[in-house]
Amino acid sequence: MKGIIHILKRFLPPYKKHLILTFLFNILTAILNVFSLATIIPILQVLFRVNTDTYSFIAWNSGNGSLIDIALNNVNWYITHLIETNGASFTLMMLAVILIAMTLLKTGTAYLGSYFVIPIRTGVVKDIRNRINDKILALPIGFFTEERKGDILSRISGDVNEVESSVMSSLDMLFKNPLLIVIYLTTMLILSWQLTLFVLVVLPGMGFIMGRVGRSLKRKSFDAQNKWGELMSQVEETLSGLRVIKAFNAEGRISERFHAGSNQFRRMSNRIARRQQLAHPMSELLGTITIAIVLWFGGSLILGGHGVIDAATFIYYLTIFYSIINPAKEFSKSAYAVQRGLASMERIDRILEAEDPIVEPQHPATLTFQREIAYSNVWFKYNNDWVIRDVTLQIEKGKTIALVGQSGSGKSTMADLLPRFYDIQQGCIYIDNTNIKDVRLHDLRALVGYVNQEAILFNDTFYNNIAFGVSNVREEQVIEAARIANAHEFIMATENGYLTNIGDRGGKLSGGQRQRISIARAILKNPQILILDEATSALDTDSERLVQEALEKLMQNRTTIVIAHRLSTIKNADEIYVMREGKIVESGQHATLYAQGGYYRKLCDTQSEFSES
Repeated sequence: MKGIIHILKRFLPPYKKHLILTFLFNILTAILNVFSLATIIPILQVLFRVNTDTYSFIAWNSGNGSLIDIALNNVNWYITHLIETNGASFTLMMLAVILIAMTLLKTGTAYLGSYFVIPIRTGVVKDIRNRINDKILALPIGFFTEERKGDILSRISGDVNEVESSVMSSLDMLFKNPLLIVIYLTTMLILSWQLTLFVLVVLPGMGFIMGRVGRSLKRKSFDAQNKWGELMSQVEETLSGLRVIKAFNAEGRISERFHAGSNQFRRMSNRIARRQQLAHPMSELLGTITIAIVLWFGGSLILGGHGVIDAATFIYYLTIFYSIINPAKEFSKSAYAVQRGLASMERIDRILEAEDPIVEPQHPATLTFQREIAYSNVWFKYNNDWVIRDVTLQIEKGKTIALVGQSGSGKSTMADLLPRFYDIQQGCIYIDNTNIKDVRLHDLRALVGYVNQEAILFNDTFYNNIAFGVSNVREEQVIEAARIANAHEFIMATENGYLTNIGDRGGKLSGGQRQRISIARAILKNPQILILDEATSALDTDSERLVQEALEKLMQNRTTIVIAHRLSTIKNADEIYVMREGKIVESGQHATLYAQGGYYRKLCDTQSEFSES
């Protein structure tokens, strides 16, 4: 119950109006159902002529008995009067009309109760998905290095759908079924407290048995959703690595892996579904057993002449009691769905409640960049091992510095620390003596432009990819950026020019074309600080030449951090920093470093030998 209330408290406040209307119409439905079923008593009395008493009208304010007693007396008086004046057949017809009218009102209020639930259902699902998406955008990059993409996709799809079902069941469980049960039980107490007391002794046994059946469902559902996340991750990996899979003839192995996981998920789903389907037949059986016991007990009282209740009222009592069975069954089914929803909510909360270590300052400082960037005694680690170890360097404004070294030496990490994609554990990074942790992330990242080894493009047009993240941009600015990046000609050669869609991740373009679109995007942003992370390493010679030309135009009058394996691309840098195992082991210009005959020369010679071979 705590878990249900926690979900509802988090997501229902925006829909209070709909919730109140649902609550009111559910109450009306239950009351109208009681009164519509009450017509059974006079119908039976008329049909079987079991009521031979005489009645006289009692004024409502007379004080002769309770209001319920006066109401029952006056109804009986009116019916007997109607029989005497118009006959039993006409009276039955009038009672049937009343029954139809009451049922019409009851079904109308039941529909309105469901009608106002729909905006809650769709709104809660929208809110959860929006929160997950916003949280994904807010969380640091480091969070997603430990999470599978497919698992995250399964949480925003399958788990959210499961929570939707859970919320609906929770609404029924808290705002509909209990109301029906309470109102029906109150009616039963009014009709016969002795019989109702007996029912209340029998009913808890049914609830206990249903609880025992559903206790393990939450844990099984949690395991099943985790397995579904694994399958989604496998699909995502397959789509990303399809070229490699086909090149290595590994279709069979990938297929076997997926089939094995799919079969395991099927077995888990079967166990959950079978247990869930057990709720309906079991509750129906237990309800029928309970009704049979009540029928025996109540019938024995009537046949024994104890005068607890008359036969017609007993039939009405049984009808009301039978009406409790359906909300009770729905209550038990809701409990099953809620258990599954709570398991899914736990998985969703791993994203929603994940802590963001990148904290915005409460009182941000004003950021200006006029002089230099300074790394001061910087230490950083992802998990346990230090990736950056006590690094100190200065980058003057307008200068180009290069970070070189073997893979894993910490070059890309050094660049990622500047826009605070990760936060350092020790030391500080300053821009003009202002600690980057003291300024707004938006202001900091507005200074920085990125061109990566893998051009990250979106399934959109050339125009929107170049203008990405830049507001109030004019068409001529986009075209000018594309010209500077040597991209205008191949863009105009496409069918719709700048409005041509480039496909998923720019799949319709070559590597060099994707990189030039990425450079055009950086040119349009016009950042003061430029980070080039292996921007030409994956290109052929012709593409590299075009991209290099575009990069040289982009680097003019900017502070640039170049990360490169190909040392030929950084020979003209103002300062080269050689990194090894997270430390700067050498620094200087190309000619000086090469002449020293140290680690940098070894890297150059190794690369020359590799190129010649």
